Amino acid sequence: MSELSNHPIHEAVRSAYSAIATVRGGCCGPQSSCCGGAGADTVALGVGYSDAELATLPEGANLGLSCGNPTALAELQPGETVLDLGSGGGLDVFLAAQRVGPEGRALGLDMTRAMVARARQNAAEFRRRTGLDNVAFHLGQIEAIPQPDASVDVVISNCVLNLSPDQASVWREIARVLKPGGRVSISDMVLLQPLPEAVRADVLAHVGCIAGAPLLGDLKAMIATAGLVDLALEDKAGAVAAMLPDGDPMAERLAGQLPAAARLADYVASMIISARKPR
Repeated sequence: MSELSNHPIHEAVRSAYSAIATVRGGCCGPQSSCCGGAGADTVALGVGYSDAELATLPEGANLGLSCGNPTALAELQPGETVLDLGSGGGLDVFLAAQRVGPEGRALGLDMTRAMVARARQNAAEFRRRTGLDNVAFHLGQIEAIPQPDASVDVVISNCVLNLSPDQASVWREIARVLKPGGRVSISDMVLLQPLPEAVRADVLAHVGCIAGAPLLGDLKAMIATAGLVDLALEDKAGAVAAMLPDGDPMAERLAGQLPAAARLADYVASMIISARKPR
């Protein structure tokens, strides 16, 4: 594995998410800047997970960092290999592992050592609960995925690509590791119009998955340039409000940086991004 980048954005994100990984129960709390006081399960339910799905998870796998449920639309099949980019505490890896079964593999990649350590601890509990031994978590960056060419059936990710300072490279890497005919199911934040400069320059807004979100047109161009086809975008209504409810510190911070009467939902949406690699 290549050495982890010290890009300022990477450093800021790594610092923030290392702190989240070492707090039992995740980031949610009254002083949180990522998911406020709503609670991790409340956020997850609001962006599309079910009580039944959450009940299968080891304690601490859901950190309240989601903006959608990419596994729900990935149509995972038994025996497939799935790669989760920015896997955090392992939430989507554990859900994917149950869908691909003992003959499949669910892999997680994260650049934060504390997150990888937490996910590996959760994996031990997952194995005890389910009897499945088909998950693995690796340290690395999504701009340089430590996987061979054409080795993965499905790439998933949940509110992570927007954190990268080089998203075009991420999409090229996704296309590289996918097998011919492989597919993408990614939940991420997308800009409907440019953000005010004050928001774009706010490091906390970047760490909070807003300032780094790509414009819709730029996202489409990056995916096409990477060579992926059959792009489909589904706007997850209500996800932004679930992530940043009234009273959330980050929501209030962003509201103060928007024009009068403007809403954050006027600028950004949570979308499920689906595409595939040609055969």
